[in-house]
Amino acid sequence: MDIDWQLIGDSFWPIVVGGLRGTIPLSLASFAIGLAIALLMALMRLSRNPAVTFIAKAYISVIRGTPLLVQLFVIFYGLPSIGVTLDPWPSAIIAFSMNVGGYAAEVIRAAILSVAKGQWEAGYTIGMSRTTTLRRVILPQAARVSVPPLSNTFISLVKDSSLASLILVTELFRNAQEIAAFSQQFLLVYIEAAFVYWVFCLVLSAGQTRLERRLDRYVAH
Repeated sequence: MDIDWQLIGDSFWPIVVGGLRGTIPLSLASFAIGLAIALLMALMRLSRNPAVTFIAKAYISVIRGTPLLVQLFVIFYGLPSIGVTLDPWPSAIIAFSMNVGGYAAEVIRAAILSVAKGQWEAGYTIGMSRTTTLRRVILPQAARVSVPPLSNTFISLVKDSSLASLILVTELFRNAQEIAAFSQQFLLVYIEAAFVYWVFCLVLSAGQTRLERRLDRYVAH
């Protein structure tokens, strides 16, 4: 197969721009909202109220037990049947946020449980309430533990964001699809898109490693 270097040169920047203007902002927004949902679900899972715990368990079970693509289609294509119509971007953010919330909730819960019980007792000893102890003592320590798995979740989200192209969100893979359809060079353009995703993930992985090293300074060995 002859390599069309002219096509690679012409298409590379539009694909990268699709990632910078679409994929990364979409992933960042979804991850931030998803983390808020995950923290709420994790705290509900740890609640002493059985009803609250059941709701969190049900949410996590549904999210983890159904494909992300199906969740995306339910929100974008399914909700209009009951009168709720959303644009592609809000639909993608809602679907990805809910998905991150379901998966990251268990990561955060495990991180909270990994903190020694003596830390709770230390907080109570100096007069802190359960909520204050959680906020000032437990969560900061749990955050350090949860960084590696949450970073992996974010990197996975960057790759999964390609599914947003199926509901017409303009991002990296959507741009690649349009270029491939116009040029009829599907293999070449899709390999190029895969390469850009790979570079993005390499950069994010390097950032994850650096963050872990910085946080490791504050952990006693």
